[in-house]
Amino acid sequence: MTTTWDPAQYLRHADHRARPFTDLLARVPDLPSAPPRIADLGCGPGNVTAVLADRWPTARVTGYDNSPEMLARTEPYAGPTAGGGSLDFAHADATTWTPAEPYDLIVSNAALQWVPGHLDRFGDWVSALLPSGTLAFQVPDNIDAPLHALMRELAATARWKSRLGEVLRREDSVHAPGVYLDRLARLGCSADVWQTTYQHLLPGPDPVLDWVKGTGLRPVLTALADDPEARDAFVAEYRDLLREAYPAAEYGTVLPFRRLFAVARKGV
Repeated sequence: MTTTWDPAQYLRHADHRARPFTDLLARVPDLPSAPPRIADLGCGPGNVTAVLADRWPTARVTGYDNSPEMLARTEPYAGPTAGGGSLDFAHADATTWTPAEPYDLIVSNAALQWVPGHLDRFGDWVSALLPSGTLAFQVPDNIDAPLHALMRELAATARWKSRLGEVLRREDSVHAPGVYLDRLARLGCSADVWQTTYQHLLPGPDPVLDWVKGTGLRPVLTALADDPEARDAFVAEYRDLLREAYPAAEYGTVLPFRRLFAVARKGV
């Protein structure tokens, strides 16, 4: 099953989702070329890809994604940049994408958790980096949080198991920090791997459900798209579980959200 994405829903929490990318880029060292060549793998609607042009104004940046819905939203960002560089976008699947040219930076923001076997892709990506080039990525690292655990538990109940038992991400979709450090170091990189837990304060009714409708719940919404009654029933059950797990306060609802970051610089 190919997951259908909703860019408008995803962008409803754009500020919260963009902050980890900014934090990731802050740890990226100087790039070897001027102007640099950059790939954004899993670029989504392109809003954070544009941040790369702010950091490296002369860069030639290509954002890659396998979602037609997301790529359709990148058009406003494509073209020459104010610093003399360029932004463009292309279809590619991270499970098979192998760079056709050298890169100074390959970056990925909240995408590799959707790529089974992504550890095995690092070799091709590091090989495509110029000497002193960088591979940098961040992924949600909270598959054990109520946000996901409750979704999996509900999908595994008798009512839903036959339709949803195999559609959700598994607990091994993101690995332990030490696993990433070991793999990147064995590829000849100096690697910096860390975790951060953000305390997102979300406004409005059922904001955690609204958040997850743009990301983790997409496989369920796709699988039940042809049965609106069933879709709405699952969402209502899941909503009630989230209300208990993430209670609202008078100032909003707090969503603790852990992420894993890695910045790996290739040797000279």
